[in-house]
Amino acid sequence: MTPAVLGLVLFASVAHALWNIAAKSVSGKGYAFVLAYHGLSAILLAPIAIWLLVSGTHAFSLGLLGAAALSAVFHIAYSVSLQSGYDHAPLGVVYPTARGVGPIITIIIAVLFLGERPTAPETIGAFIVLAGIAVVTVHPRRVGGGRTTNGGYGKSRGHGMSRGHGMSSHGVGRGLAWGALIGTFIASYTLWDDFSVNHITDSPLLYFALSEICVATIMAVGIVTIPGGAGRRADFTSILAGHKRALLTVAILSPLAYLLVLYAMQQAPVSLVAPVRETSIIVGTLLAWWFFGEKNIGMKLTGAVVVVAGIGLIALG
Repeated sequence: MTPAVLGLVLFASVAHALWNIAAKSVSGKGYAFVLAYHGLSAILLAPIAIWLLVSGTHAFSLGLLGAAALSAVFHIAYSVSLQSGYDHAPLGVVYPTARGVGPIITIIIAVLFLGERPTAPETIGAFIVLAGIAVVTVHPRRVGGGRTTNGGYGKSRGHGMSRGHGMSSHGVGRGLAWGALIGTFIASYTLWDDFSVNHITDSPLLYFALSEICVATIMAVGIVTIPGGAGRRADFTSILAGHKRALLTVAILSPLAYLLVLYAMQQAPVSLVAPVRETSIIVGTLLAWWFFGEKNIGMKLTGAVVVVAGIGLIALG
């Protein structure tokens, strides 16, 4: 991996961690918020996609549209499960678990279906990642055996993660479960998007713009047709009125972060890009402590460093 590509991926990691913090600040309106920020991203990217097509720089095809639509399905599943995970478990558990599990699932799929054979360092790295996740989620018992309220992950009404609360084992378990699910979707869209930008199109920008338009369209139909749509439409209105800063932050930083990754995947193997981008775990862990007061920062940071060391071995292998 060249220094330029490495710089792209590291910058994407910081942007990724920042937009996840912004997403965490919007609680209880998962589907509506995901629709809102993907919709705004689609609006911002649509003129670029139109220009690329009209100018003749890149050609449109049904294969490109189909690839973008499948990518949209994977990203919707990822985004909705991510927002739901942040509503029900600590960011400091969900985030590193999801970002650590994704590369491991990618390796498993590559071995079982793509005929790849991981080297010894990659295999050791996978186990180190799992060990790091365990360290992140382990927490000492509170003095006096006290438990937190609201499911044990310190969520205060209207303020996300409140300072001064610990996490119950139930909250940690939910964080692990959500993180594993999210990690599965991360592996899915990573593998598919890597294939798409290397075999279907040479324009990550056009591909991602079409994918975002598909995401916004599918979710807009869903908010009308899926049961409970009235409540989600009310949530959507409240997000537009009361969460403008978080909405704008995610709508800009999320596509920026992933576009950089797509360009990197055209210049370096996905087995290198995917692990390196997980350096966002370190940033996310620190920000979870700073913004939401999640406890045991020393343990979490140690575990996060272990995770990064593991995925580093995966990359070097």
